[in-house]
Amino acid sequence: MSTTHENYGTWSRPLKKTGLVGFLTTVDHKRIGVGYAIGALFFLLVGGVEALIIRLQLMSPENNLVDAVTYNQLFTMHGTTMVFLAVMPLSAAFFNFIMPLQIGARDVAFPRLNALGLWCFFAGGIIVNLSWFYQAAPDIGWFGYAPLTSKQYSPDIGTDFWIIGLLILGIASLAGAFNFITTILNMRAPGLSMMRLPVFTWMTLITSFLIILAFPPITIALVELLFDRHFGTHFFNVAGGGKPILWQHIFWIFGHPEVYILILPAMGIVSEVLPVYARKPLFGYPLVVFSGAVIGFLGFAVWSHHMFTTGLGIVATSAFAFLTMLISIPTGVKIFNWIGTLWGGRIRFTTPMLYALGFIWMFMMGGFTGIMHASPPVDAQQQDSYFVIAHFHYVLIGGSIFALLCGIYYWFPKVTGKLMDDAMGKILFYTVFFGFNMAFFPMHILGMTGMPRRTHTYKAEMGWAEPNFWSTIGALILGLGIASVVIQIIYSCFKGKKADSNPWDARTLEWATSSPPKEYNFGYTPIIKARDQVWENNHGTAEKKMDKIAPDHHGIHMPDQSWWPLIVSIGLFIAGLGTVFNHQPWGMLIPFLSSESIITLFHITAPGLLITVLGIYMWALEGPGGYHLHPDPEELKGAIDPKESGLWE
Repeated sequence: MSTTHENYGTWSRPLKKTGLVGFLTTVDHKRIGVGYAIGALFFLLVGGVEALIIRLQLMSPENNLVDAVTYNQLFTMHGTTMVFLAVMPLSAAFFNFIMPLQIGARDVAFPRLNALGLWCFFAGGIIVNLSWFYQAAPDIGWFGYAPLTSKQYSPDIGTDFWIIGLLILGIASLAGAFNFITTILNMRAPGLSMMRLPVFTWMTLITSFLIILAFPPITIALVELLFDRHFGTHFFNVAGGGKPILWQHIFWIFGHPEVYILILPAMGIVSEVLPVYARKPLFGYPLVVFSGAVIGFLGFAVWSHHMFTTGLGIVATSAFAFLTMLISIPTGVKIFNWIGTLWGGRIRFTTPMLYALGFIWMFMMGGFTGIMHASPPVDAQQQDSYFVIAHFHYVLIGGSIFALLCGIYYWFPKVTGKLMDDAMGKILFYTVFFGFNMAFFPMHILGMTGMPRRTHTYKAEMGWAEPNFWSTIGALILGLGIASVVIQIIYSCFKGKKADSNPWDARTLEWATSSPPKEYNFGYTPIIKARDQVWENNHGTAEKKMDKIAPDHHGIHMPDQSWWPLIVSIGLFIAGLGTVFNHQPWGMLIPFLSSESIITLFHITAPGLLITVLGIYMWALEGPGGYHLHPDPEELKGAIDPKESGLWE
């Protein structure tokens, strides 16, 4: 493989692709996907430690491991971390690495914007968790209900860390969503029609639309809350004419589509894995795709089922109850299609398959209790009880996390070129499966017997000690299992057995490349003739085998690396810290300084915004850049000369 460089802009660009400089300046979608995965797995462990401390506190009655304030901080940070810093970024890791390969693209549409998303993810995650180091972690719940977030009830800077961190994380999510939509709609390989797209790519597309439509409401709500806290507005202050319930409406207009932002990628992963290990095509492909779109659409119509006890009135409550029951239909369609895929298949019970089957069972368990909550009288009894905690953990851990672990084991050979040990993977699956059910099934009993959520202790005579004890034991087993999976991932990166390009005899286009893929993904332009193109290449008829078109004499154009996405995110980070510490003593920001002078918004926020604006300006001046790669002749065996293909006429 040879390389030729060209630079269209005034500014020199980094060329080193290895080491720290290579990572900080990369625009390669694969390396960015790995970056998301590393960050997400780290925050998954952080959120898990927070959860274990919560469970240890509740292991016995009137325990005093942590006090009430620390407990409130723990469940706030646990929920925030798991939703925004673990599950969403781990899905984004798969979007970044796998989706361009599945559609035959050489990168995403906007590589530098993609890099900005990664660095904003890290910047937002650091800001949210910096609150621990200043002994000011937010204690408002991951949902931040007003008026608990007002200066009156939360006078310290913990809530400000939470607001600013989420705003920067929103930039990361929106940057990725616009990128993925543009890439899928405009950069598919020739012949890859929309109804030939892999289901995972379809779910990436639908999820990206959900992000674009759901994140503006929460962004507006966070800005309003920021203005209430710093500039004297009264959006959520009753004394000033505001309405606390307005926060609930805006938050859940975001929050319920967010549930499907977390679960649709999981459904896409399972829809890819089941056909491979059942050795037959996905049953009812059009229905699986259509039901995903319907779920995304209806997800915006059910937000107030989180608010049945707020006094909406009979008409609104009835409408949202009906719509909540309605959304279970497309979900049921998917489950029946997955069962249809398994029916009559020659099933191989590998580790990815076990996680996929575990996902179906766990998600069904969570779905059954979700249908119960669709009934307002039932919901009124279970509201703010441990039954609700059991429900959403079965959906979001039993659902999302099981599917994401399934995807890790399935695509690990593609990402690293190494195999994870299947026997150890199965042992860890049963550990995670057993620990999860032992941790969360007793919570149904706790909820039905009246234990409220968000309480840091309880009396022995309440009868909740035994279920809490076994729930904590299960949580410790679950934590051991997840930590062991992360260790196995790290170990396998270095010591795993070498993998073939397609060790599973998989069906979709990412398995047509080498493992790991070359920098340019494909040394040729693939011409798609079937939905399961790789399976057709290996087992199908001659007329359905994929054609290849060689690149012209210029080779393959690739985007140059850039410092500016990182610099823009640093500017946002500094501006965010300035907003958090507005009107705080300098010694609060830098503890070893004894100065009592006040930090005003201008001192830090303005330089941060200046760095951000200048970074964007220099980004624009940088020019497209780029370089050309020339694949080895071995990769182009059987490829058609571009002049003879007629494709570009």
